[in-house]
Amino acid sequence: MKKLHKLLLPALITGLLGTAAFAAPQTDVYIGITSAGAKKQPVIAMPAFVAKKDIVSAAQEVHDTLRADILYGRYFEVSEDGPAFEVKNVKDTLSGWSKQRAAYLIGGEMTYEEPHYTIKLYVYDVATQAPVFAKAFKGNRSSLRRLAHIAADQIIQTLTGRRGIADTKIAFSNNSTGHKEIYVVDYDGQNLKKLTNDKSIALLPRWSKDGRIYYTTYRYKNPDIFAIDLKAGKIAPVIIRGGLSLIGGVSPDGKALVFTSSKGPNPSIYIYNLETGEKTQLTNRRSVDGSPSYSPDGKYITFVSNRAGNPQIYVMELATGQTRPLTRTFNWSDSPQWSPTGEWIVFAGRESPYHPFDIFLVDLTGTQLRRLTTDSGSNEDPTWSPDGRFIAFTSNRDGGKRKLYVMDADGSAPHLVADLPGETFTPHWSF
Repeated sequence: MKKLHKLLLPALITGLLGTAAFAAPQTDVYIGITSAGAKKQPVIAMPAFVAKKDIVSAAQEVHDTLRADILYGRYFEVSEDGPAFEVKNVKDTLSGWSKQRAAYLIGGEMTYEEPHYTIKLYVYDVATQAPVFAKAFKGNRSSLRRLAHIAADQIIQTLTGRRGIADTKIAFSNNSTGHKEIYVVDYDGQNLKKLTNDKSIALLPRWSKDGRIYYTTYRYKNPDIFAIDLKAGKIAPVIIRGGLSLIGGVSPDGKALVFTSSKGPNPSIYIYNLETGEKTQLTNRRSVDGSPSYSPDGKYITFVSNRAGNPQIYVMELATGQTRPLTRTFNWSDSPQWSPTGEWIVFAGRESPYHPFDIFLVDLTGTQLRRLTTDSGSNEDPTWSPDGRFIAFTSNRDGGKRKLYVMDADGSAPHLVADLPGETFTPHWSF
């Protein structure tokens, strides 16, 4: 076949760039496109946190990080233009913010007792003056940003009933060192870390719900699957010396991997049981089958196959093997990923050889197709945020190099996440 599998192309690129320092963009809040008649968001009052002079800067960092997290979720507007929070006189504070028509008040106080900071956060319903959230968070100086992320998610969950994404990360491959290595970055582009030093080709990181990252690497001169245990700080082989092994995804229960293997005459899709080491072949056709991804309930997979001609998106029911196409007309389709709600599949598609790749959504009937990107350049490698409200992807729209972007799930408000040297490939958002 002219192109064995598009996922292999990044892995075969030999013109890798040299070492350079990474730079994350300035943290901003990105507001999606809303209609003229859209309902106005309720206001959260968030005055400066109470802290002694020697730790004011640390308190401000937590305040600003928490504020940015809440704004990013776009459930609320945030106002700081009002009375200061007074722990001992909450009612007067709430009365003052009631005049500002705030719906909720987030108050905070920070103390320091070497080596730990303690952040006490309070959330009040301004109208009823009733507390709805109160919790203390404790950590050292280096953990303050993460504590703010954790607090933001808990506050969003309390006020909306929906999970937040502030304490999530995006893993990806980048070639800035002269090799493709696996990196991880916070959802907002901060706290970048290099996870591998394989000095070869490492790509396709895939998160499991327990925090591990599985990926494909040429560390042993063969495309094998390894696992990164972030808690233990260890990297270990999972599937090695088995021909081509391209990781697709991890089952929702964390007990299995779905992957592409070329051990047989044609690249096919397999399931690997992490507990027993057993491999189960799912496809066995005279075609190239790849890029598999689990449904949220683990009962289905979506994948790419050229069995009917050009690569198209398919869905398979694992219990029966019943398979059906979701797309039929694309010149090339790639990298399907199931939405957390199970309603949509996002993928990269090219409508003709003369078009660049764009990001699309397709429903499970194959009748609803939505284009999300229309920008210049090629837009590829989509991955969902765990709340289903955002999509990360790679694009060369600015300057020719593939970089990491995030947009709303409707295609609005695309923005650069991390401005890294070299090129970025195959991102995957944590659970």
